[in-house]
Amino acid sequence: MEKLQNFIDGQYCAPLKGNYIDNYEPASGKVYSLIPNSDAEDVQLAVDAAEKAFPIWSKMSIEERSSILVKLSEGIEARMDEFVQAESRDNGKPLSLAAHVDIPRAVSNFHFFATAILHYASESHNMEGVGVNYTLRKPLGIVGCISPWNLPLYLFSWKIAPALAAGNCVITKPSEVTPYTAYLLGKVAQEAGMPDGVLNILHGEGGAVGDAIVKHSKIKAISFTGGTKTGEYIARTAAPMFKKLSLELGGKNPNIIFADCDFKEMMSTTLRSSFANQGQICLCGSRIFVERSIYDKFKAEFVDKVAKTVVAHPNNPDAKLGAVVSQSHMEKVLSYVELAKEEGGTVLTGGERVILDAPYENGYYLRPTVIEGLDYNCRTNQEEIFGPVVTITPFDTEEEVLMMANSTQYGLSATLWTSDLKRAHRMANEIDAGIVWINAWLVRDLRTPFGGVKASGVGREGGWEALRFFTEPKNVFVKY
Repeated sequence: MEKLQNFIDGQYCAPLKGNYIDNYEPASGKVYSLIPNSDAEDVQLAVDAAEKAFPIWSKMSIEERSSILVKLSEGIEARMDEFVQAESRDNGKPLSLAAHVDIPRAVSNFHFFATAILHYASESHNMEGVGVNYTLRKPLGIVGCISPWNLPLYLFSWKIAPALAAGNCVITKPSEVTPYTAYLLGKVAQEAGMPDGVLNILHGEGGAVGDAIVKHSKIKAISFTGGTKTGEYIARTAAPMFKKLSLELGGKNPNIIFADCDFKEMMSTTLRSSFANQGQICLCGSRIFVERSIYDKFKAEFVDKVAKTVVAHPNNPDAKLGAVVSQSHMEKVLSYVELAKEEGGTVLTGGERVILDAPYENGYYLRPTVIEGLDYNCRTNQEEIFGPVVTITPFDTEEEVLMMANSTQYGLSATLWTSDLKRAHRMANEIDAGIVWINAWLVRDLRTPFGGVKASGVGREGGWEALRFFTEPKNVFVKY
């Protein structure tokens, strides 16, 4: 049984207390490795290493930092197959998804921020006849990054790349459910020439090592992606310590379909936006609202295509959906299907566990599920399920669908299908969401701000927004 290790001060090491937890393969339901169950003592070891490294890393020229991060990006790319296999096995997603989305995006994240710092310019404000102000951007010092299990290396790199590029030292915790690609990243960092102590990767449970990162007085900022309840706890804990916070939390995203849409393109994209990564993407459109005049047509075709979707083990090249991430998560998703029935919903397709042939008979597979007949404000339509479950609801007017779309506590993203340009702009302005896609889904430009409103989070990631978060502005005035 392989034992993963922490990566602290440029070296792999066992947790100080020697405790480990099981790492399950979702496709088979079996334990295939052990994960360090780190705690505050391991965090302190990482903080000590980061303190020593910070003067070295922060005072490097941006060209030197950029070069190391580019090499890190290239190191992942050179090991593409290894990372793809590891991500698929650890998360349960199809190999094709890891190969075309997760790992290439991690490569892009490091490369983007490695080159972005070469073009990051300070601001100046001239005061006519008096003097000039200019703004310096200084790294914060040691920062904490805590990433989720649904897109493990993709979102792990999305946080640590800008933090490192800005000159910070990083103490980071990947999800204990999907630790493997973060574990592999330490070797790539070594080969890229990153100074010891700049990047420290600690594994373990959120209540122990994650909590210790949040509470440590020398960690100046926390960037977290995960559940809203955990985000609430982090905010309550870190805010009195005056830490900077970036919280990317839950979503219950509407997919709004008007009758004048490009039906074929909409249908193809809606299948993806509903069930990509087994519905375990915070941007998936789990509430589908369809204009009544095309509702029956949409329902018939959508349900037919969903029912034919291939659920298979991740190595199957025909797999459209793989396994969900864990047994507990599978049970949670199935409990929401039962709740939907209690609330008066009708399951049109799916809603059940899929049992595959050996050796995958104990894997965590679910058939993609479509439910209709629910009130817009019922629990199934208000709470984040985060699995391959969508509801479909007809609407009659623009005002009605806006009300339903905006009715949840969340406001991460929305998708809108229409050929009416005026309506598209009008609706985009009125929808409570940090991201709105019109006639598309999951088109991402790394320069744009990413994040949500209401209970979907605080702050923005991506582009200059991320570099601003991981730096402190300092104004300097010079008298003429």
